[in-house]
Amino acid sequence: MPGRTIVGMHTSVHEIADGVYRLSTCLPDVAPGGFTINQYLIDADEPLLFHTGLRGMFPLVADAVGRVLDPSRLRWISFGHVEADECGAMNEWLALAPASRVTFNRLGCMVSLDDMADRPPEPVDDGDRRDLGGHVVRTIATPHVPHGWEAQVLFDETTGTLLCGDLFSRTGDGPALVHDADLVTPALEADELFGATALTAGTAPALRALAELEPRTLALMHGPAHAGDGAAALHALADAYAAQLTRQVA
Repeated sequence: MPGRTIVGMHTSVHEIADGVYRLSTCLPDVAPGGFTINQYLIDADEPLLFHTGLRGMFPLVADAVGRVLDPSRLRWISFGHVEADECGAMNEWLALAPASRVTFNRLGCMVSLDDMADRPPEPVDDGDRRDLGGHVVRTIATPHVPHGWEAQVLFDETTGTLLCGDLFSRTGDGPALVHDADLVTPALEADELFGATALTAGTAPALRALAELEPRTLALMHGPAHAGDGAAALHALADAYAAQLTRQVA
């Protein structure tokens, strides 16, 4: 719904880790049972918003951020890759928060954001760490995982939260946070429906590298946040994709 305000919906706010808030809106018509679009707000001296939502969602997301902090205080904007549900409202946020800038990996800035963002973005390199004041986040490039040449995730080292973008995407609405739940089966079912994962020889190794972070919380963009053994969930997803690739090339 680019360019049109989404009405009749509500954005919920839940703290899923210390100072990390899940802002979630369920779109009922995208998939059976609905489809959540989540943003994650890190409340720090320099607040960071991961995902902006569609442009039509901006009033909902801005209101949700306002339940945690003054939206004009936002300092950093980032996302998993360049796609409308992840960064559609980027320029609306840049206008609302005068000190804010987009921070993204250097490739994504070069191929898209240098032109698309109303204020020049701040490029970062794979592995760069940023101290937000109370939280330290690391940018990790994951090209084509789950899709998008410029794909990336952020890892909040302070809370052990992996802001994992479209990884583990699932349909339906549900709780804000689940504990040690099966994330793989719903993700594979969503893949069957949407065909969104770029399955390559590099997919499973990239997921296993993320597992080495041993995240305590997985912050899904489409689905509930997951608390528990994030490394085990990432290894299980890697195993499933490796098996799929083997079947496809056999």
